[in-house]
Formats: sequence, structure tokens, C-alpha cells
Amino acid sequence: MFPISPLSTDTSEFIQAKIDNKTKPLGALGALEPLALQLALITDQRRKNKLVSSIEVINRSAENNSSSNCKKRISINNPSMLVFAGDHGINEEGVSIAPSSVTEQMVLNFLHGGAAINCFCQSNDIELTVIDCGILKPINQDEIPQPTDDITTSDITGNVKLIEHRLGEGTQNFSIEAAMSITQVKEGIEQAKTLVNTKVSQGVELILLGEMGIANTSSAAALMSALTSFSVKECVGRGTGISDEQLDKKIALIEKALQRVTLSNTNYMEPVNLDQEGILNILAELGGFEIVQMVSAILASASKSILVVIDGFIVSVAALVALRLNENVANYLIFSHVSQENAHQLLLTELLAAQTFSNQTFSNQKVKPLLDLGLRLGEGTGGALALPLIKAAASFYNNMASFESAGVTV
Repeated sequence: MFPISPLSTDTSEFIQAKIDNKTKPLGALGALEPLALQLALITDQRRKNKLVSSIEVINRSAENNSSSNCKKRISINNPSMLVFAGDHGINEEGVSIAPSSVTEQMVLNFLHGGAAINCFCQSNDIELTVIDCGILKPINQDEIPQPTDDITTSDITGNVKLIEHRLGEGTQNFSIEAAMSITQVKEGIEQAKTLVNTKVSQGVELILLGEMGIANTSSAAALMSALTSFSVKECVGRGTGISDEQLDKKIALIEKALQRVTLSNTNYMEPVNLDQEGILNILAELGGFEIVQMVSAILASASKSILVVIDGFIVSVAALVALRLNENVANYLIFSHVSQENAHQLLLTELLAAQTFSNQTFSNQKVKPLLDLGLRLGEGTGGALALPLIKAAASFYNNMASFESAGVTV
């Protein structure tokens, strides 16, 4: 589906030596150090891919591959936030505190520049694109802010773009039938792939993902339980703050859905053994339109050696699906934060365990989510807030003096 090269660690020793020789004690920058290693490795791989694809260099010696490339600067230019929106048929069962119409209202809020993600993208100079993957009603052009002679669209919204990749008017109620057809899944995959390829051709070197969809925690929890050994109860949370009664109903509906598609945890203790067709079928049965397109965006980015910043629970489930489709995707992911959702904490443990780029280099410094702020909003807010830390890791790697260059002797 997506040709994703394993992240090469050939230059890890050289990159690590550069990090260790900065004017600081070993490991003193904590989690920023393995982050810098990851950024440097992926920048290196992206440059190699460009060289090979343009046939500028075909035969390079192993020495040149390592020693020259480790001197390169980390590059994460033109970060782009993609917020995927879709509605969910399961919400007709009352599993959220909000009606599905709120999805459309929030998309309009994004387009008018009034949401938290707008504020954080503007604060951190992140391009923001909202993708309508299939909310109940399409956005009318007259609802989108228009420039006037005195005021530009950028002044109003921070230059938010809307893209229509509609797969339908919300998914079906997955507790009683498939959320979507396999044809819709494949269409969504192609749409998001095209979007990412366009962004990359425009110079984007860092993709940040967010989502909006009332009741999408139900779909995400169902997918997590189907694709891991975790029980439904372990995967279900209160989302936007549902009552005990709603929580019990949410669990029961997801268990019913898993029984409907004959996917009980006892039968799927080793979900990594599912083939591509099986995983796509699970996505069709239980997924959301926005989740499908986020899965594709992750895979497409990794295939271009582009880092993907993962937000909260919903985006992390999309990362899980992507990982099940291609294990090589793991090392291209940065986990921006850990949320208050217990299921997110469990899922991150599994996703982080799949990352291998730092196993041999950092014995005492584990790769972990960058932030723990008690966030549970979604929209990509965690990713936007983590970007300054990602930039800081790149900055110290690129610009911090070495002991030798600074004339410091210890």
C-alpha cells in the first residue's frame, strides 16, 4: 500500500557523538536528546532519498554516508497541521454529551479562527488545514469568512484552509452495521495520500495531526480493542465527560459491535498477525472517516520520510492502525502528549514500544510523550503545543557549541 523504508540508524553513533559533545553533561537535556536523534536520523534519510531519486549520487561509500551526513543540520521546515473532521452514526445511541451537529459547528469555528487549535497554530506559526472527511452537512461557501477591501481572510482566520474529502454524510452506526464500505476506506486512503504528497511537494517537512468528530472516541476505542489485547473496558473512557449510564452503554455497544464482526479479544490476542485486508476490513467495520484519512496521512508521510506529530487518543489510534498496516511507520512518529484518558496511556505504552531508533543509543533515557498537561481536547492541540519543544531539539542540535568549538575543557 505504502512503501515505507525502515528508518536507517547507520549514522546513530555519529549523531549521538555530536549530541554528547555539546557543552553540557551527558543526557542533561533529557527527552530532547533522543528527540534530536530521531529528527537527525529522519532528516538524513529524507536527504538520502532525495539524492537517490534525483540520481545526483548513486554510489556513495559507507564512510561518506555516515561521517558527512552527521554534519548536516536538522530540517523541519514549514510545519503543517491537518485537522480531519467526520461524523459518527454511533452517536445516535447517545454516547456523547453533544449532538453530531456540533462537529459542523466546530469546523465553522476553525474556519472563523475561534478554536483552541487556531490560537496555538497562530502562536507557533503553523499552517492549518481542515479536511471535511464526511460531516453530516457540507460547509456552504457563504459560511466561510471572505476577504473584503480592508480585511484579508488571513486577518480573520489566520489563513485556515478547508478541503473537502467527503466520504459520506457521517458513518453508519457501527453497533449494528459496518461503519462504511471498503470502497470508502480505499477512497479515503487515496485522498489523504494525495493531500500529503501535495504538502510535501510544497516544502512541508513536518506534519501535525488533529481531529474533530462527535463520538469518535467510541470508534477509536472499538478499533483499539480490536487491534490490541486490551479489553473494551480498558479502551473506553468518558470522552467529553459522559455520565456513568452513558459510559456503561458505550461499553455495551462496542462489545456488541465486536461480537457482530466476530472480533473478541480472546480471538485476537495477536492482532499484529492480521493481514492488510483484515485490518482494512476492521477499519471499515468500526472506523470513522477522519480516522481512515489520518491513517493514510501517517503512512503517506512516513513513505516520504516526513515526521508525524501525533496528538491525543483518537490520533494515536490512527497511528495504531497505521502501525498494524506497516510496522516501519513507528520510528517516524513523535508523540506530543499523554492525555487524561487511561486508554491513551495504555495505547502509548504499546506504540512507544514499537519505536527502535534509540534502543542502542539511549539506555537510560526512554523515548516518551513530550507533554503531560492533562489535555483532553483533541483538535491537534497537543501537537501544536509540543512544536516549540521539537524546534528546541533541532536548535540545540544545529546551533549549540561543542566543547571543542567553545574551548571548554572538562
